[in-house]
Amino acid sequence: MGIFEPFRAIGYITAGGVPFSVQRLGTETFVAVSVGKAFHVYNCAKLNLVLSGPQLPKKIRALASYKDYTFAAYGSDIAVFKRTDQVVTWSKHEEKINILYPFGEYILSADIKGNVFIWSFRGSEPNSEPVGNISLGDKFTPTCIMHPDTYLNKVIIGSEEGPLQLWNISTKKKLYEFKGWNSSVCCCVSSPALDVVAVGCSDGTIHVHNIRYDEELMSFNHQIRGAVTALSFRTDGQPLLASGGSSGVISIWNLEKRRLHSVIREAHDASIVSLHFFANEPILMSSASDNSIKMWIFDTNDGDARLLRFRSGHSAPPRCIRFYGNGKCILSAGQDRAFRLFSVVQDQQSRELSQRHVSKRAKKLGLKEEEIKLKPVIAFDCAEIRSRDWCNVVTCHTDTPQAYVWRLQNFVIGEHILTPSSGSKSPIKACAISACGNFTFLGTEGGWIEKFNLQSGISRGSYIDTSLAIKRAHDGEVVGLACDATNGSLISAGYGGDIKVWDFKSCKLKSRLDIGKSVTKIAYHRANGLLATVADDMVLILFDTVAMKMVRRFEGHTDRVTDLCFSEDGKWLISSSMDGTLRIWDISLARQIDAMHVDVSITSLSMSPNMDVLATTHVDQNGVYLWVNQALFSPSTNVDNYSSGKHVRNVHLPTVSSTEKSEEEPIHISEDSKESKVKPYVIMDHQIPNMITLSLLPKSQWQSLANLDIIKVRNKPIEPPKKPEKAPFFLPTVPSLSGEILFEPAANSKETDSSTEDTSHKKMADLSSHFSRLLQSCGDTKNYSAFTDYLKGLSPSSLDMELRVLQLIDDEPQNLEQRPELQSISLLLDYFTHELSCRNNFEFVQAVLKLFLKIHGETIRRHSMLQDKVKKLLDVQSLVWQKIDKVFQSARCMVTFLSNSQF
Repeated sequence: MGIFEPFRAIGYITAGGVPFSVQRLGTETFVAVSVGKAFHVYNCAKLNLVLSGPQLPKKIRALASYKDYTFAAYGSDIAVFKRTDQVVTWSKHEEKINILYPFGEYILSADIKGNVFIWSFRGSEPNSEPVGNISLGDKFTPTCIMHPDTYLNKVIIGSEEGPLQLWNISTKKKLYEFKGWNSSVCCCVSSPALDVVAVGCSDGTIHVHNIRYDEELMSFNHQIRGAVTALSFRTDGQPLLASGGSSGVISIWNLEKRRLHSVIREAHDASIVSLHFFANEPILMSSASDNSIKMWIFDTNDGDARLLRFRSGHSAPPRCIRFYGNGKCILSAGQDRAFRLFSVVQDQQSRELSQRHVSKRAKKLGLKEEEIKLKPVIAFDCAEIRSRDWCNVVTCHTDTPQAYVWRLQNFVIGEHILTPSSGSKSPIKACAISACGNFTFLGTEGGWIEKFNLQSGISRGSYIDTSLAIKRAHDGEVVGLACDATNGSLISAGYGGDIKVWDFKSCKLKSRLDIGKSVTKIAYHRANGLLATVADDMVLILFDTVAMKMVRRFEGHTDRVTDLCFSEDGKWLISSSMDGTLRIWDISLARQIDAMHVDVSITSLSMSPNMDVLATTHVDQNGVYLWVNQALFSPSTNVDNYSSGKHVRNVHLPTVSSTEKSEEEPIHISEDSKESKVKPYVIMDHQIPNMITLSLLPKSQWQSLANLDIIKVRNKPIEPPKKPEKAPFFLPTVPSLSGEILFEPAANSKETDSSTEDTSHKKMADLSSHFSRLLQSCGDTKNYSAFTDYLKGLSPSSLDMELRVLQLIDDEPQNLEQRPELQSISLLLDYFTHELSCRNNFEFVQAVLKLFLKIHGETIRRHSMLQDKVKKLLDVQSLVWQKIDKVFQSARCMVTFLSNSQF
């Protein structure tokens, strides 16, 4: 285990160019989208995330949904999920799957070689074997599948070669073949009108075709917008057809007038992947490969669409990041010209900072939004101290001689544009904000440094080295700026290798140091006054800015260093390189304490103020990756517990889904020693040492197990049921001498009662057998997670019944140890020992254990084969509770001390 372990990735909305799948459940509509190797499910009402699927071995190639189930094709396999639990894997394809299509109670899957498998979905669980398959031939590569309305058991399959085929999946016969239009079919959808479909081709044409008579009704062409990648008909009575192209433009076509109705320009920054009109609503949902999903509503007077709601991330890899807001948010600047704020706590709060009416200005000037937006950010700095008063972020942009300020309180760009008065339009390369939040410093490519007031945007002086021939601060490019904690000094670094310290107020040079190498990047820690520099030789050098002396030198990187930062306490220096490594250097020990290698090189990094999370960005990755600081939760502070300086760990990138379960090693009991002692076990990566993990179940659920007898007595009826004064008119009655109402018994009442009783006994037997089988299978693999989930899903009364079914009614002396009840009780004792040793679901296991001992305590006392396991269980329970009780007592003493202290 290293210092930093993968946690999760944020900023991914859609990825992989996989079409989304829309599913309506009750009154709500949900959409499932692919995010690489996992999937997300959003509620379309507010586009809030409701489910995040687990990580798959390969990237998802196709998605489909049916009720609570989600189907994800990766490689040649199909994973079937019920919500987020994988229930079965379909593995019949030999080639990569590129299409999944839900068709009633069937799922159709097609691979790149033209093999179509039909999977049945009748009943509560999906079948593991297909019910049939269709071979389309070698010269027919399927690209889309569509079911025409009212065509029973029939689907139309489009091909990359151009023709379309009509198949009956029930008889598995080809009924008809459409010749096509000598162009690859990209998409095909059914219209509200019977027998009419729309086909989108790669040459940019849309064909509205009558499949009953095989004749074309009309066609549209938007070759200038690229291939037709998605189509959708409006179903609320308006004769409109939406089409998406590879250029990111959405076109709306009027089918009655047979002409273009409107165009949604700049809908997406990349090729449209999916379009979907909601049933009987003027709302269109679109997704593209630019990492965004958007909803458009047609409610304007001219019938044009406007953006209703959206979720988006970076469409190009971010270049620099910085934690903000006490570690709850991350500022990120990407190559897509977007400046974003990501929330680490709640992804729904992430947003892009506004650049003031970009869409309106682009529409007015007839330009693209990308041309109106500012160029990509290459460096920025932020300060939280005056965020409520004025702008608190300053950014430098590619080949731009001005710097821009932003106000994060309103998530908008500021009014002031900072332009240095150097006389030459030299691009700004470095920036910094003072500790007080009132001033910002800008450094240009020509060596000029100038101070500005953030509130007014007015220049407050320039820093000039009088010893230079030309009036400027450095003889070359300014690569970094930093201000100390007391506004006493300004530190600057030039590309030529000169580090200078300036007086903050007088703007005069105080001291300088020449390191003799070209400096490419710096990092400054205000609390201890240390400056870390990176030179072309990949060596990290630390300087004391007060004494202007070198204090540390770190070597290890074999390629260009991309970024570096200090920890908040100033004890660690973290650096990343293009060689794929991230290294942690301990400044006090003057050596490397950990190093890890990732598959994709890190381009930028930032450590949270609480030192609990490290954020990184990577080459060609559009998301921000989070790593957990395990050293913060470790009871040991010995750095020798982590990797040595020479050893580099290979680590996978964090995944979008953080639901992966790691293997656990339980506590082992030493049987050799006279006193049963417990060996320490390996702690899980996500578990805090010497602590317990709760089950997160409602408090009433596990408390009811411990007090089930009291609840039954409390709920017992006080009075016997009373006879009804008047019987309902539809119940047959018979006359009686006493005048009381007597109901006529049904002829088959006894048979009904007996059948009902048999059914209830059968259900109890089925539950008991499932309980025992699941316990046996989990016991064989020593992985009880499935059994624990099963117990959590039972109600307190059902769980009580499951445990009471295992009671021994009569102790038969013959083959007593072979009784299945004793075997199940023995397995349950093993289960309790394992769960207590791993300290998972602690309060729930304690409640179940109390109920178990209450029911089977006498049985355990009578049988010696169970007593040894109970002793082991007691040892584990005692050891775990002693550690937890010690923590409780320490916290209690601390609270008592603080409550009695006077400050």
